[in-house]
Amino acid sequence: MELENIVANTVYLKAREGQADSNKGKSKKWRKILQFPHISQCIDLKTKIDVRYNYIVDQQPIGRLLFRQFCEDAKPEYHRYNIFLDSIERYEVEADENRMEVAKTIYERYLRRDAEDAVDVLNETMIEKCKESMASGSKDLFEDCMSAVKSFLANEPFRLFEGSMFFHRYLQWKWLESQPVTYKTFRMYRVLGKGGFGEVCACQVRSTGKMYACKKLEKKRIKKRRGEAMVLIEKQILQRINSRFVVSLAYAYETKDALCLVLTIMNGGDLKFHIYNMGGEPGFDLNRARFYSAEVSEISHIFTVAFKIKIGKNQFLLEILSKNGKELEIYL
Repeated sequence: MELENIVANTVYLKAREGQADSNKGKSKKWRKILQFPHISQCIDLKTKIDVRYNYIVDQQPIGRLLFRQFCEDAKPEYHRYNIFLDSIERYEVEADENRMEVAKTIYERYLRRDAEDAVDVLNETMIEKCKESMASGSKDLFEDCMSAVKSFLANEPFRLFEGSMFFHRYLQWKWLESQPVTYKTFRMYRVLGKGGFGEVCACQVRSTGKMYACKKLEKKRIKKRRGEAMVLIEKQILQRINSRFVVSLAYAYETKDALCLVLTIMNGGDLKFHIYNMGGEPGFDLNRARFYSAEVSEISHIFTVAFKIKIGKNQFLLEILSKNGKELEIYL
């Protein structure tokens, strides 16, 4: 048994190290697996999928990348609007003490009418509102400006994008995404953890060599515990959320015995490992508890997709983050 664990760990670590090299871990047939079909096979997809700006550009990473490439290469006059949106996104995640300085930089570069990179789709009311509220350092300071720029890009620029080769490439990617996913799509490695419905294994996509965590939910256990609805809700939540603090669902498939959710892999260890093995006494100091509670609070992002989640489980998670639950509660 010990020898098996050593072998499993060695194989898993070797697969992880191979991610640094883009060619390692890939199947020899990866070019054939990822080969794009002719555009004539994909053009009908336009009538079957969501082709609105706010879906393709705001929610689809490949759509965002292709739209920006289109603006930069084919329509440079639109590219500056994307750069402006990037500046606002950086502002929103900036530390509170630096936010006012960043806001001034954005105003001087993009909002002043005589600025070289002035954004000309904003009206005077929006600009004056930003100028007057700049001292507040509010995270939502440029929200109206962002909405106005996105509304502009969603019209003529996006219509031009839909008639370009970049949009055709997007349809080809969506065609690839629609291809069946089975257990043969992945290589399975060692067990990373176990839960109430099954286990979590490391896995690797054969075509790309990218590592993921595969959560296997055994059908017998689900049926025995009447957890069908809970498992379905979990899958729906994971496929719809998009956050840096919550794992994302990359693939989902089923076998004869299990439902499999292929998720972002986190190599830092689970919460229990950190509580009992990182430091002296079990638990975290207050500063570290504050940091983790700030990350856990990102769970509120899930509510934006109109789902109910198991609040009890999340409350338990918050309570064990600190040695002093009362002290932690003050800072949530």
